[in-house]
Amino acid sequence: MPAVGTRHRSAVPSTTDPLTPIWHPSPNFGPRRDGLTPTLIVLHYTAMDSANAALDRLCDPEHEVSAHYLIGADGALWQMVEEKDRAWHAGAGEWQGQSDINSRSVGIELDNSGAQPFSEPQMSKLEDLLRQIMTRWSIPSSGVIGHSDMAPGRKTDPGPKFDWLRLERQHLAEPRATNAPLEPFTQEEFRRCAKAAGFSAPTDDQTLLDAVRLRYRPWAKGPLCAKDFSVLRS
Repeated sequence: MPAVGTRHRSAVPSTTDPLTPIWHPSPNFGPRRDGLTPTLIVLHYTAMDSANAALDRLCDPEHEVSAHYLIGADGALWQMVEEKDRAWHAGAGEWQGQSDINSRSVGIELDNSGAQPFSEPQMSKLEDLLRQIMTRWSIPSSGVIGHSDMAPGRKTDPGPKFDWLRLERQHLAEPRATNAPLEPFTQEEFRRCAKAAGFSAPTDDQTLLDAVRLRYRPWAKGPLCAKDFSVLRS
């Protein structure tokens, strides 16, 4: 069975390797630019009626969108674009001061509306896939981000129901800070802390706060407070 990332592969999952994806090629990809290789993994939700509907959209040349992987709610795994290639999943945005996220990342779509919890089979498959991709490309936990992290205000996926803490506990996402924040609790200081954490895309104060909360404190309401700092400062 060819390894993930090769051109020819079976159309059905291997019976011995549960992470061998179903190969369903999308025409929507190109070469990574400027010799870049993956340093990020971007997580998305599909916000469609089913995994099959999402698969059709991600492989339709008229829509000009794709991702490297799609994980169904039942844990089924499809691959649409080889990891060495540039899928069209991230769009405009920035993370850690770097743009062209498509050339710097592997994109994973999760079959979910954004309004419901992610299933156990889906999360388990995601964790296994993350471990493989992170090992293959030497991507640290800080390189696993949500679409909303790099495109605040424009995107909200993987959304408030996604269990980031579960990934953090397994070192599959960057752990949040847990120490009490230091003063001053100013908007300028919050912006500085958020940028240091990776949230560098230009945006207004409220949108930045919403993006940080969506990642770390999706239940939070009201104006900027000390707890918003606590997840960003060690």
